[in-house]
Amino acid sequence: GLNMIVPYGDADYFTARPELAIPETEVLDLDGFFGLHPALGPLHPLFQGGQMTAVHAVGNPHPTRSHFDAMSLMEGGAQQMLDSGWLGRHLMTLNYGNESPLRAIGWGHALPHSLHGPVSAIALQSIVDYHLDGRPETAQAMMRALNALYALDGNGLADAAAATQDAINVVGSVDIDAYPVQNGAVYPEDEFGLALQQTAVLIRAEVGLEVSCIDLGGWDTHDAQGGVEGLHATLMDTLAAGLAALHTDLGDLMERVTVVVMSEFGRRVQENASRGTDHGHGNMMFVMGGAVSEVPVIAQWPTLAAESLDRGDLAITTDYRSVLGEVLANRLGNPALAEIFPDFTPSEVGVVRA
Repeated sequence: GLNMIVPYGDADYFTARPELAIPETEVLDLDGFFGLHPALGPLHPLFQGGQMTAVHAVGNPHPTRSHFDAMSLMEGGAQQMLDSGWLGRHLMTLNYGNESPLRAIGWGHALPHSLHGPVSAIALQSIVDYHLDGRPETAQAMMRALNALYALDGNGLADAAAATQDAINVVGSVDIDAYPVQNGAVYPEDEFGLALQQTAVLIRAEVGLEVSCIDLGGWDTHDAQGGVEGLHATLMDTLAAGLAALHTDLGDLMERVTVVVMSEFGRRVQENASRGTDHGHGNMMFVMGGAVSEVPVIAQWPTLAAESLDRGDLAITTDYRSVLGEVLANRLGNPALAEIFPDFTPSEVGVVRA
């Protein structure tokens, strides 16, 4: 996070990262203290126009630096491992009659833990490919046979099969060519760009989509991270291009959409001997869309002075659940935050307006 939302006003940043720090002359200024990495340039106008904000020194206060544990805890929305995810509990507590099988989508091979819960959600790689193989009549016969087989089982497989059939039917009814990319938007030509583009299609098609989860991997930069250029910059370029394309494509519809970008933890403040950074603690989050704060960076900045660090890492001053809770309450109208984030009381962050 420190090389994405760069605290160029903190002299200790440059001391800790002599090879990797982004020079002040290269930073895209946001508020006189923080600035964007130049690879995030496509997002700069959104920050300037009050359509995007960042929260810094944010994260999960749990001390783990394990990817697996940190992801499970963050997607579970708690300080202990839970079977359900925070988005799954959100969907459960905000059931206002939307019976669409596409209320929630996780793009990829498997459903993210954040969507686990009693409300049906699907893993999807592409709208075009979400169907049973074979001719239509063969596929229908196959589904009838599967439904009959699963009905013999007493563990809910019949319900799962029926939900899958419903999802296939709804996805199959979407004519992707009827919802072309708008306003000259150009998405990255990769899985990340495809997921964003097809999310925009489903929003326009009004199929009942409420939640879309998209993963962009590759951020574990222990070596050869790079500064202004390099691996990290390439990842940021993809992220920025995708988010900017979605914003451009949806146009006025973005007022109904909120995008949250988050990761399980940040990197250590000090660069390592391999010109990379190791697992850290505090991080930053992006929030884009309608009703976001006009303050470009929200931070209770702890400073990067040695005595202010948390075991050598950026200290966390804002719990990520406070950011998510504000989005759920103010943008999605869900007041059941005690059920979504057990044993936690969110604090006001000011990231989105009601």
